[in-house]
Amino acid sequence: MKNRNEATYETPEQIIEHISRLMSEAEAMIAGPVAEQAAGKFDDLKNRLQDAKERLGDVYTKARKNVVAGAKYADTTIRENPYISIGAALGIGVVVGMLIKRSSR
Repeated sequence: MKNRNEATYETPEQIIEHISRLMSEAEAMIAGPVAEQAAGKFDDLKNRLQDAKERLGDVYTKARKNVVAGAKYADTTIRENPYISIGAALGIGVVVGMLIKRSSR
């Protein structure tokens, strides 16, 4: 069992794959003898999983659009102000270098 401190990161595709697997397992259970007793609950579970999959897909699409828009904005800004961008990168590099040098002492 993993500690709660250990962060595990999954891509949205992996999460969708997990949800799809859960849906397949739920469908397999529905087809079995248990289905006669709990068909309604399995249908509810299937619907909830499908809704979660759709919502996750929407969130993933929105996040992807935001990332692309941010990258385009950064590209445009850098192309419009190349000298300021170079100066900013140089300044940040100097500060990071000083911090690394200071922490290694």
